[in-house]
Formats: sequence, C-alpha cells, structure tokens
Amino acid sequence: MNKDFISIADYTKQEIEAIFNLTAELKEKTKHAEEHHICKGMSMSMIFAKPSARTRISFETGMYQLGGYALYLSPNDIGIGKREAVKDIAQVISRYNQIIMARLFDHAHILELAEYATVPVINGLTDYNHPCQIMADIFTVLEHRKHLNDLKVTYIGDGNNVANSWINLAAKLPMHLVICSPSGYEPDNKTLSYTRNQNISTVEVTSNPVAAVKDSDVVYTDVWASMGQESEAQERRNVFMKYQVNSELMKHARPGAYVMHCLPAHRGDEITDEVIDSKQSIVFDEAENRMHVQKAIIAKLLKQG
Repeated sequence: MNKDFISIADYTKQEIEAIFNLTAELKEKTKHAEEHHICKGMSMSMIFAKPSARTRISFETGMYQLGGYALYLSPNDIGIGKREAVKDIAQVISRYNQIIMARLFDHAHILELAEYATVPVINGLTDYNHPCQIMADIFTVLEHRKHLNDLKVTYIGDGNNVANSWINLAAKLPMHLVICSPSGYEPDNKTLSYTRNQNISTVEVTSNPVAAVKDSDVVYTDVWASMGQESEAQERRNVFMKYQVNSELMKHARPGAYVMHCLPAHRGDEITDEVIDSKQSIVFDEAENRMHVQKAIIAKLLKQG
C-alpha cells in the first residue's frame, strides 16, 4: 500500500481488491456488533475546508468503531493555505495524530499535505477528485451484482471530481464507462487520456443522455453545481435540464439497472423523487458503504488490516 490515499490511480487492481475484502469483513463485524478496535489508541485529524455531512459522520463514526479517535477541524479552525502554510500544518499534525483526512478545494493542497506529512493522508475530496466516494460506489455495485464482469456504468452530469474518479477507477478495473455531459462541461482531458492509454476499459464521452444509458447496468448522477459554484447554479440548471435522471431516461437503460448518486441530491434537478426512491436506487447503500470502505482504507494505511 502507498503511504497515502490520494487517488485511485495510485493503486493496483490487487490493492483495490484487498481494500474491498477488508471492507466486507469490517462491515460484517459492524453488522453483528463485533468489536474491532484494530486502531485502538490512534487518532485522526479531519481537516475540512469544505463542510460535509456524510464525510464527517462516516469518518468520525468509522474511526470510533476502529477504536480510535477523530478530531474535527472546521474551516475556521484551519484556514489551510491561507492562515498557515500547508506544509507547516502537515508537519505539526503529524506530531499529534497517526493519520490525516482532508476535504479541500484545491487539489494542490492535498498533494502538498501528503508530501510534507510523515503520517498517511486520505483525500476526503478535492475539486479534482473524490476517491473514497467512488471506492464506496464500486464496492456497492459489487455487493449487488456479486461480480464486476461486463459492467457498463453511465455517469450523467457535470464532468466534475466524481466523474474524474470514475475515470481513474476505469484505469484499474475493466468496465465500459460512459461520461455524458453537455458541451463545455466534460471531465479532465489528462485523466481521460491516462485511462484510455491503459487499455483496460472502454471510456466514452458523449452529450446524448439517451444513447449514453443504453444497456447500462448503472446510471449515476451528481449535482449540477458543486460547492463553490453557487453563483452558476441557475445557468447550469438551464444547461443541464435535459440531463435529468428521470423515469423516462431510465427506460432506455438495461432493465433493472441500478441508480446511484453520491449525495446530497437536489431532487427535481439532476434526479427525480420517483427514481431516487425507486427499487432500482442503491443510493443509500452507497452512502452507508462510505463508512465501511473508509474504515478499510484507514486500517490498511495504518498497517492494521
């Protein structure tokens, strides 16, 4: 395992599978209320430049279940890259805690944090990628399908950090991945090129939602305006309205195709109530699995799993 968990692209297929195996084991222990204090006496600093419900709850609860302690540091506690140099924060926290999780805006800050920290750093999200989310997502797909063979995933919406992480995953696990975004909102070109050059998966980019979801096993969406893009919300709503995941669009996917969303969802915008609340939706399973996957990542980085 690498020292840090910054991007799925940094990991091998075998390492990803090892994380999933440990995730399943820890999830089973949690389900049966079996104590698994494998990180007893250890602590984690959680740096939040971007606030989040799921990220805080899942990491804080997960570290507690592992027998450790998680310290929440709000945007007011650490103005990372503003009040204090990133490399200074990295070195100071490394003297106090055994591991760091950071949810930031600037991807360069997570890279600098990892460079100067002497303890493992987990990327809880940046404007470029969201690796813990996609690890939870694909683990959820594996749980429901029991395998990942002949998998077609269609991501519909903004070519954002979530889309980039799906593309990173496709460089490691074989799949047919379709990214469907309006013109001008496509995902990162360098990330696309990197994954296509690996020749492991088929990765398409299109602007046609109906064609994109054809034969899809998973239809995935995310908010149209991410945190920090609030001023663009109305403009984006106008552009993205035909990319809404609704019952009509789902008719063109494979029968029984799963619906996924990383949450929070803007119901009535990128996804309708009847779809997110349908039997095809595994949205809340993936939300739960954030905690289980992250626990496995923590344990692996701390050499406890």
